[in-house]
Amino acid sequence: MVLGLVSLACAPGVAYGQTDALGRAIEEQIGVDREARTSQQRVDQLDDETQKLLDEYRRALTDAESYSTYANQLEAQVRSQREEMADMDRQLLEVETTSREVLPLMQNMLDTLEQFVALDLPFLTEERTRRVSTLKQTMGRADVAISEKYRRIVEAYQVEMDYGRTIEAYEGELPGEAGDPRTVQFLRVGRVTLLYQTLDGRETGYFDAVQMRWVVANDYAHGFEEGIAVAKKVRAPEMLIVPVPAPQEVRS
Repeated sequence: MVLGLVSLACAPGVAYGQTDALGRAIEEQIGVDREARTSQQRVDQLDDETQKLLDEYRRALTDAESYSTYANQLEAQVRSQREEMADMDRQLLEVETTSREVLPLMQNMLDTLEQFVALDLPFLTEERTRRVSTLKQTMGRADVAISEKYRRIVEAYQVEMDYGRTIEAYEGELPGEAGDPRTVQFLRVGRVTLLYQTLDGRETGYFDAVQMRWVVANDYAHGFEEGIAVAKKVRAPEMLIVPVPAPQEVRS
């Protein structure tokens, strides 16, 4: 009877102990699950961060490749610009050298032109002298390029060359013996001869290039009139009878 009571008394204690162990096991399992979820979250977070870092790394590689390509292009451009600068320096040096050589040449051409006009037949004297004077002023101007100065000198030479291939009639002043000029009509036949005739047609003459003076020669009145008609394009060019200076021996 006593033993039975003991067994009955002990049974509730055993059940309580099993329940407590089960509760601890459940709590431990819950804790493990919680830690597992936390670990999984950390793994997922680390995976996201790893993917993010991988993406950033790939972008960095792409940017690095792009920057490398851009740097190579810039290096090529800089190298090309340096070559262009070196070429420009060479050109500037050549321009300076050319300027030193061309300027004296142009000045010599201008001096020759001025002397030529002074010694030539006295036709259009004022116009031709003014042209030379303008060129001399242009040579001293810093705002006019050397190429432009040269072009104008060559153009003046071309004008003088054209005089030798044309026939021209114009009115002008003929110096008088008493110093009083007379208005006459001039006829220039190339550079072969320069004739004049008074406006009333009573006097005809020509410029003697040997004696460097005007000579009255009414025998050329008819040739003068024919030349005037040709110069004014009234009649077709034909043989004209005009005074021609005899060839002179040139002595050096």
